[in-house]
Amino acid sequence: MTIHSLGYLGVITQDLEAWRAFGTDVLGLQDVSNSDTEAKSVYLKMDDAQWRLLIESGDADHLALCGWEVVSEAALHALSEKLTEAGTAWSWASDEHCTQRCVQQMIEFQDPSGIRHEAYWGRVSDFAVFNSPAGVAGFVTGDQGMGHVVIPTAHFDEMAEFFTEVLGFGLSDLMKIRFTPDPDEPVKRLWFMHCNRRHHSLGLFEMPMPTQCVHLMLETLNVDEVGRCNDRRIAAGAKLTGTLGRHVNDHMISFYMRSPSGFDIEFGAEGRTIDDWSRYAVFESTVPSYWGHDFSVGQMD
Repeated sequence: MTIHSLGYLGVITQDLEAWRAFGTDVLGLQDVSNSDTEAKSVYLKMDDAQWRLLIESGDADHLALCGWEVVSEAALHALSEKLTEAGTAWSWASDEHCTQRCVQQMIEFQDPSGIRHEAYWGRVSDFAVFNSPAGVAGFVTGDQGMGHVVIPTAHFDEMAEFFTEVLGFGLSDLMKIRFTPDPDEPVKRLWFMHCNRRHHSLGLFEMPMPTQCVHLMLETLNVDEVGRCNDRRIAAGAKLTGTLGRHVNDHMISFYMRSPSGFDIEFGAEGRTIDDWSRYAVFESTVPSYWGHDFSVGQMD
């Protein structure tokens, strides 16, 4: 696999302070912004990496970028060659930009839907201990990356080919979705894809959305932390968009809530890992969960 893990995400928001409060008080992430950046951006930490979530002020609310880690300088050069072979434009990031991202080297490119991606090697970290202001014990990261992201697209075939053939993701499982019983409603494909032993680090959903993100998933250490986060959500008045449930594909026990940028955050525990993908069989599910995960709550006022 070319990509090793989801390293970080960038988000654009019209309300930086709402994201700062949501990120710390509800998600339990640590605000590590400094005086040079805090007026225009918020950096949120969730493990021994310097940061994992970058929130920047702007005139809209949407996913800004995905940052993907590769294992070495050679792997990054190999990825750049694959992008060139595929006819995808890319560029080397400046030294200043790499310093901002806390990496050795980085390339920048766009996927077929126009979403910005960064790939890098050599994460720079002082390995300071994660200190959650909400008392969260920790998150499942390490070789599994920061979690997973689901990207909406109107160019599904091109996106699927790009992430599998160019970036090296493998298909984990899939769904075919209709929102109504109407047989004339077009089927929308949802593919879940892996780049390490986490069941999926990426999802592709065949439906455009202005936020450029369906949801971001953060996995904590146990189900009690999931319950405590839901309590914090209630106290903060954040909108519930999916009730507690366990997914059939990655076995995650989780709930969903609306972020200040309009896309959802899945907060879960007990996610499935696959140590040997050569012995894993891809499947299609007709339901998202064994139990729970009522998403109709997200349509309620």
